[in-house]
Amino acid sequence: MNRCILVVEDNPLNRELLRDWLEVEGYEVWSAADLKATYEVLSKRIPDAVLLDINLGKDNGLDLLTWIRQKSEAREIPVIAVTAHALVAEQEDILKAGCRACLPKPIDFKQLREELNRWLPGSKTSQASS
Repeated sequence: MNRCILVVEDNPLNRELLRDWLEVEGYEVWSAADLKATYEVLSKRIPDAVLLDINLGKDNGLDLLTWIRQKSEAREIPVIAVTAHALVAEQEDILKAGCRACLPKPIDFKQLREELNRWLPGSKTSQASS
């Protein structure tokens, strides 16, 4: 069974770009444009990892991270922040909040692959040497 990645991104073009790349990499992809849709997805099934845009229009992605970390069944899901305009101090806050990594936009797909391989051991794209 393919690993499942939930993409939480309010920009439709970015969401589609991530979906297309992840599917080519062999992942099953779910997506949500805001926190309400994300909570609905998470109430049905827990993904193997979450790619989270921190700035979701009126929503703050870190609110979702707090919610995930409070749920016993979801607490250990690797959450990777994918965000634009994050200063070093903001990146530190994002990591302290519980994200496993913080990747700037535009996405460096080589770096994203490395992070997914790091946090999803045994995934079928794990070809990177450590």
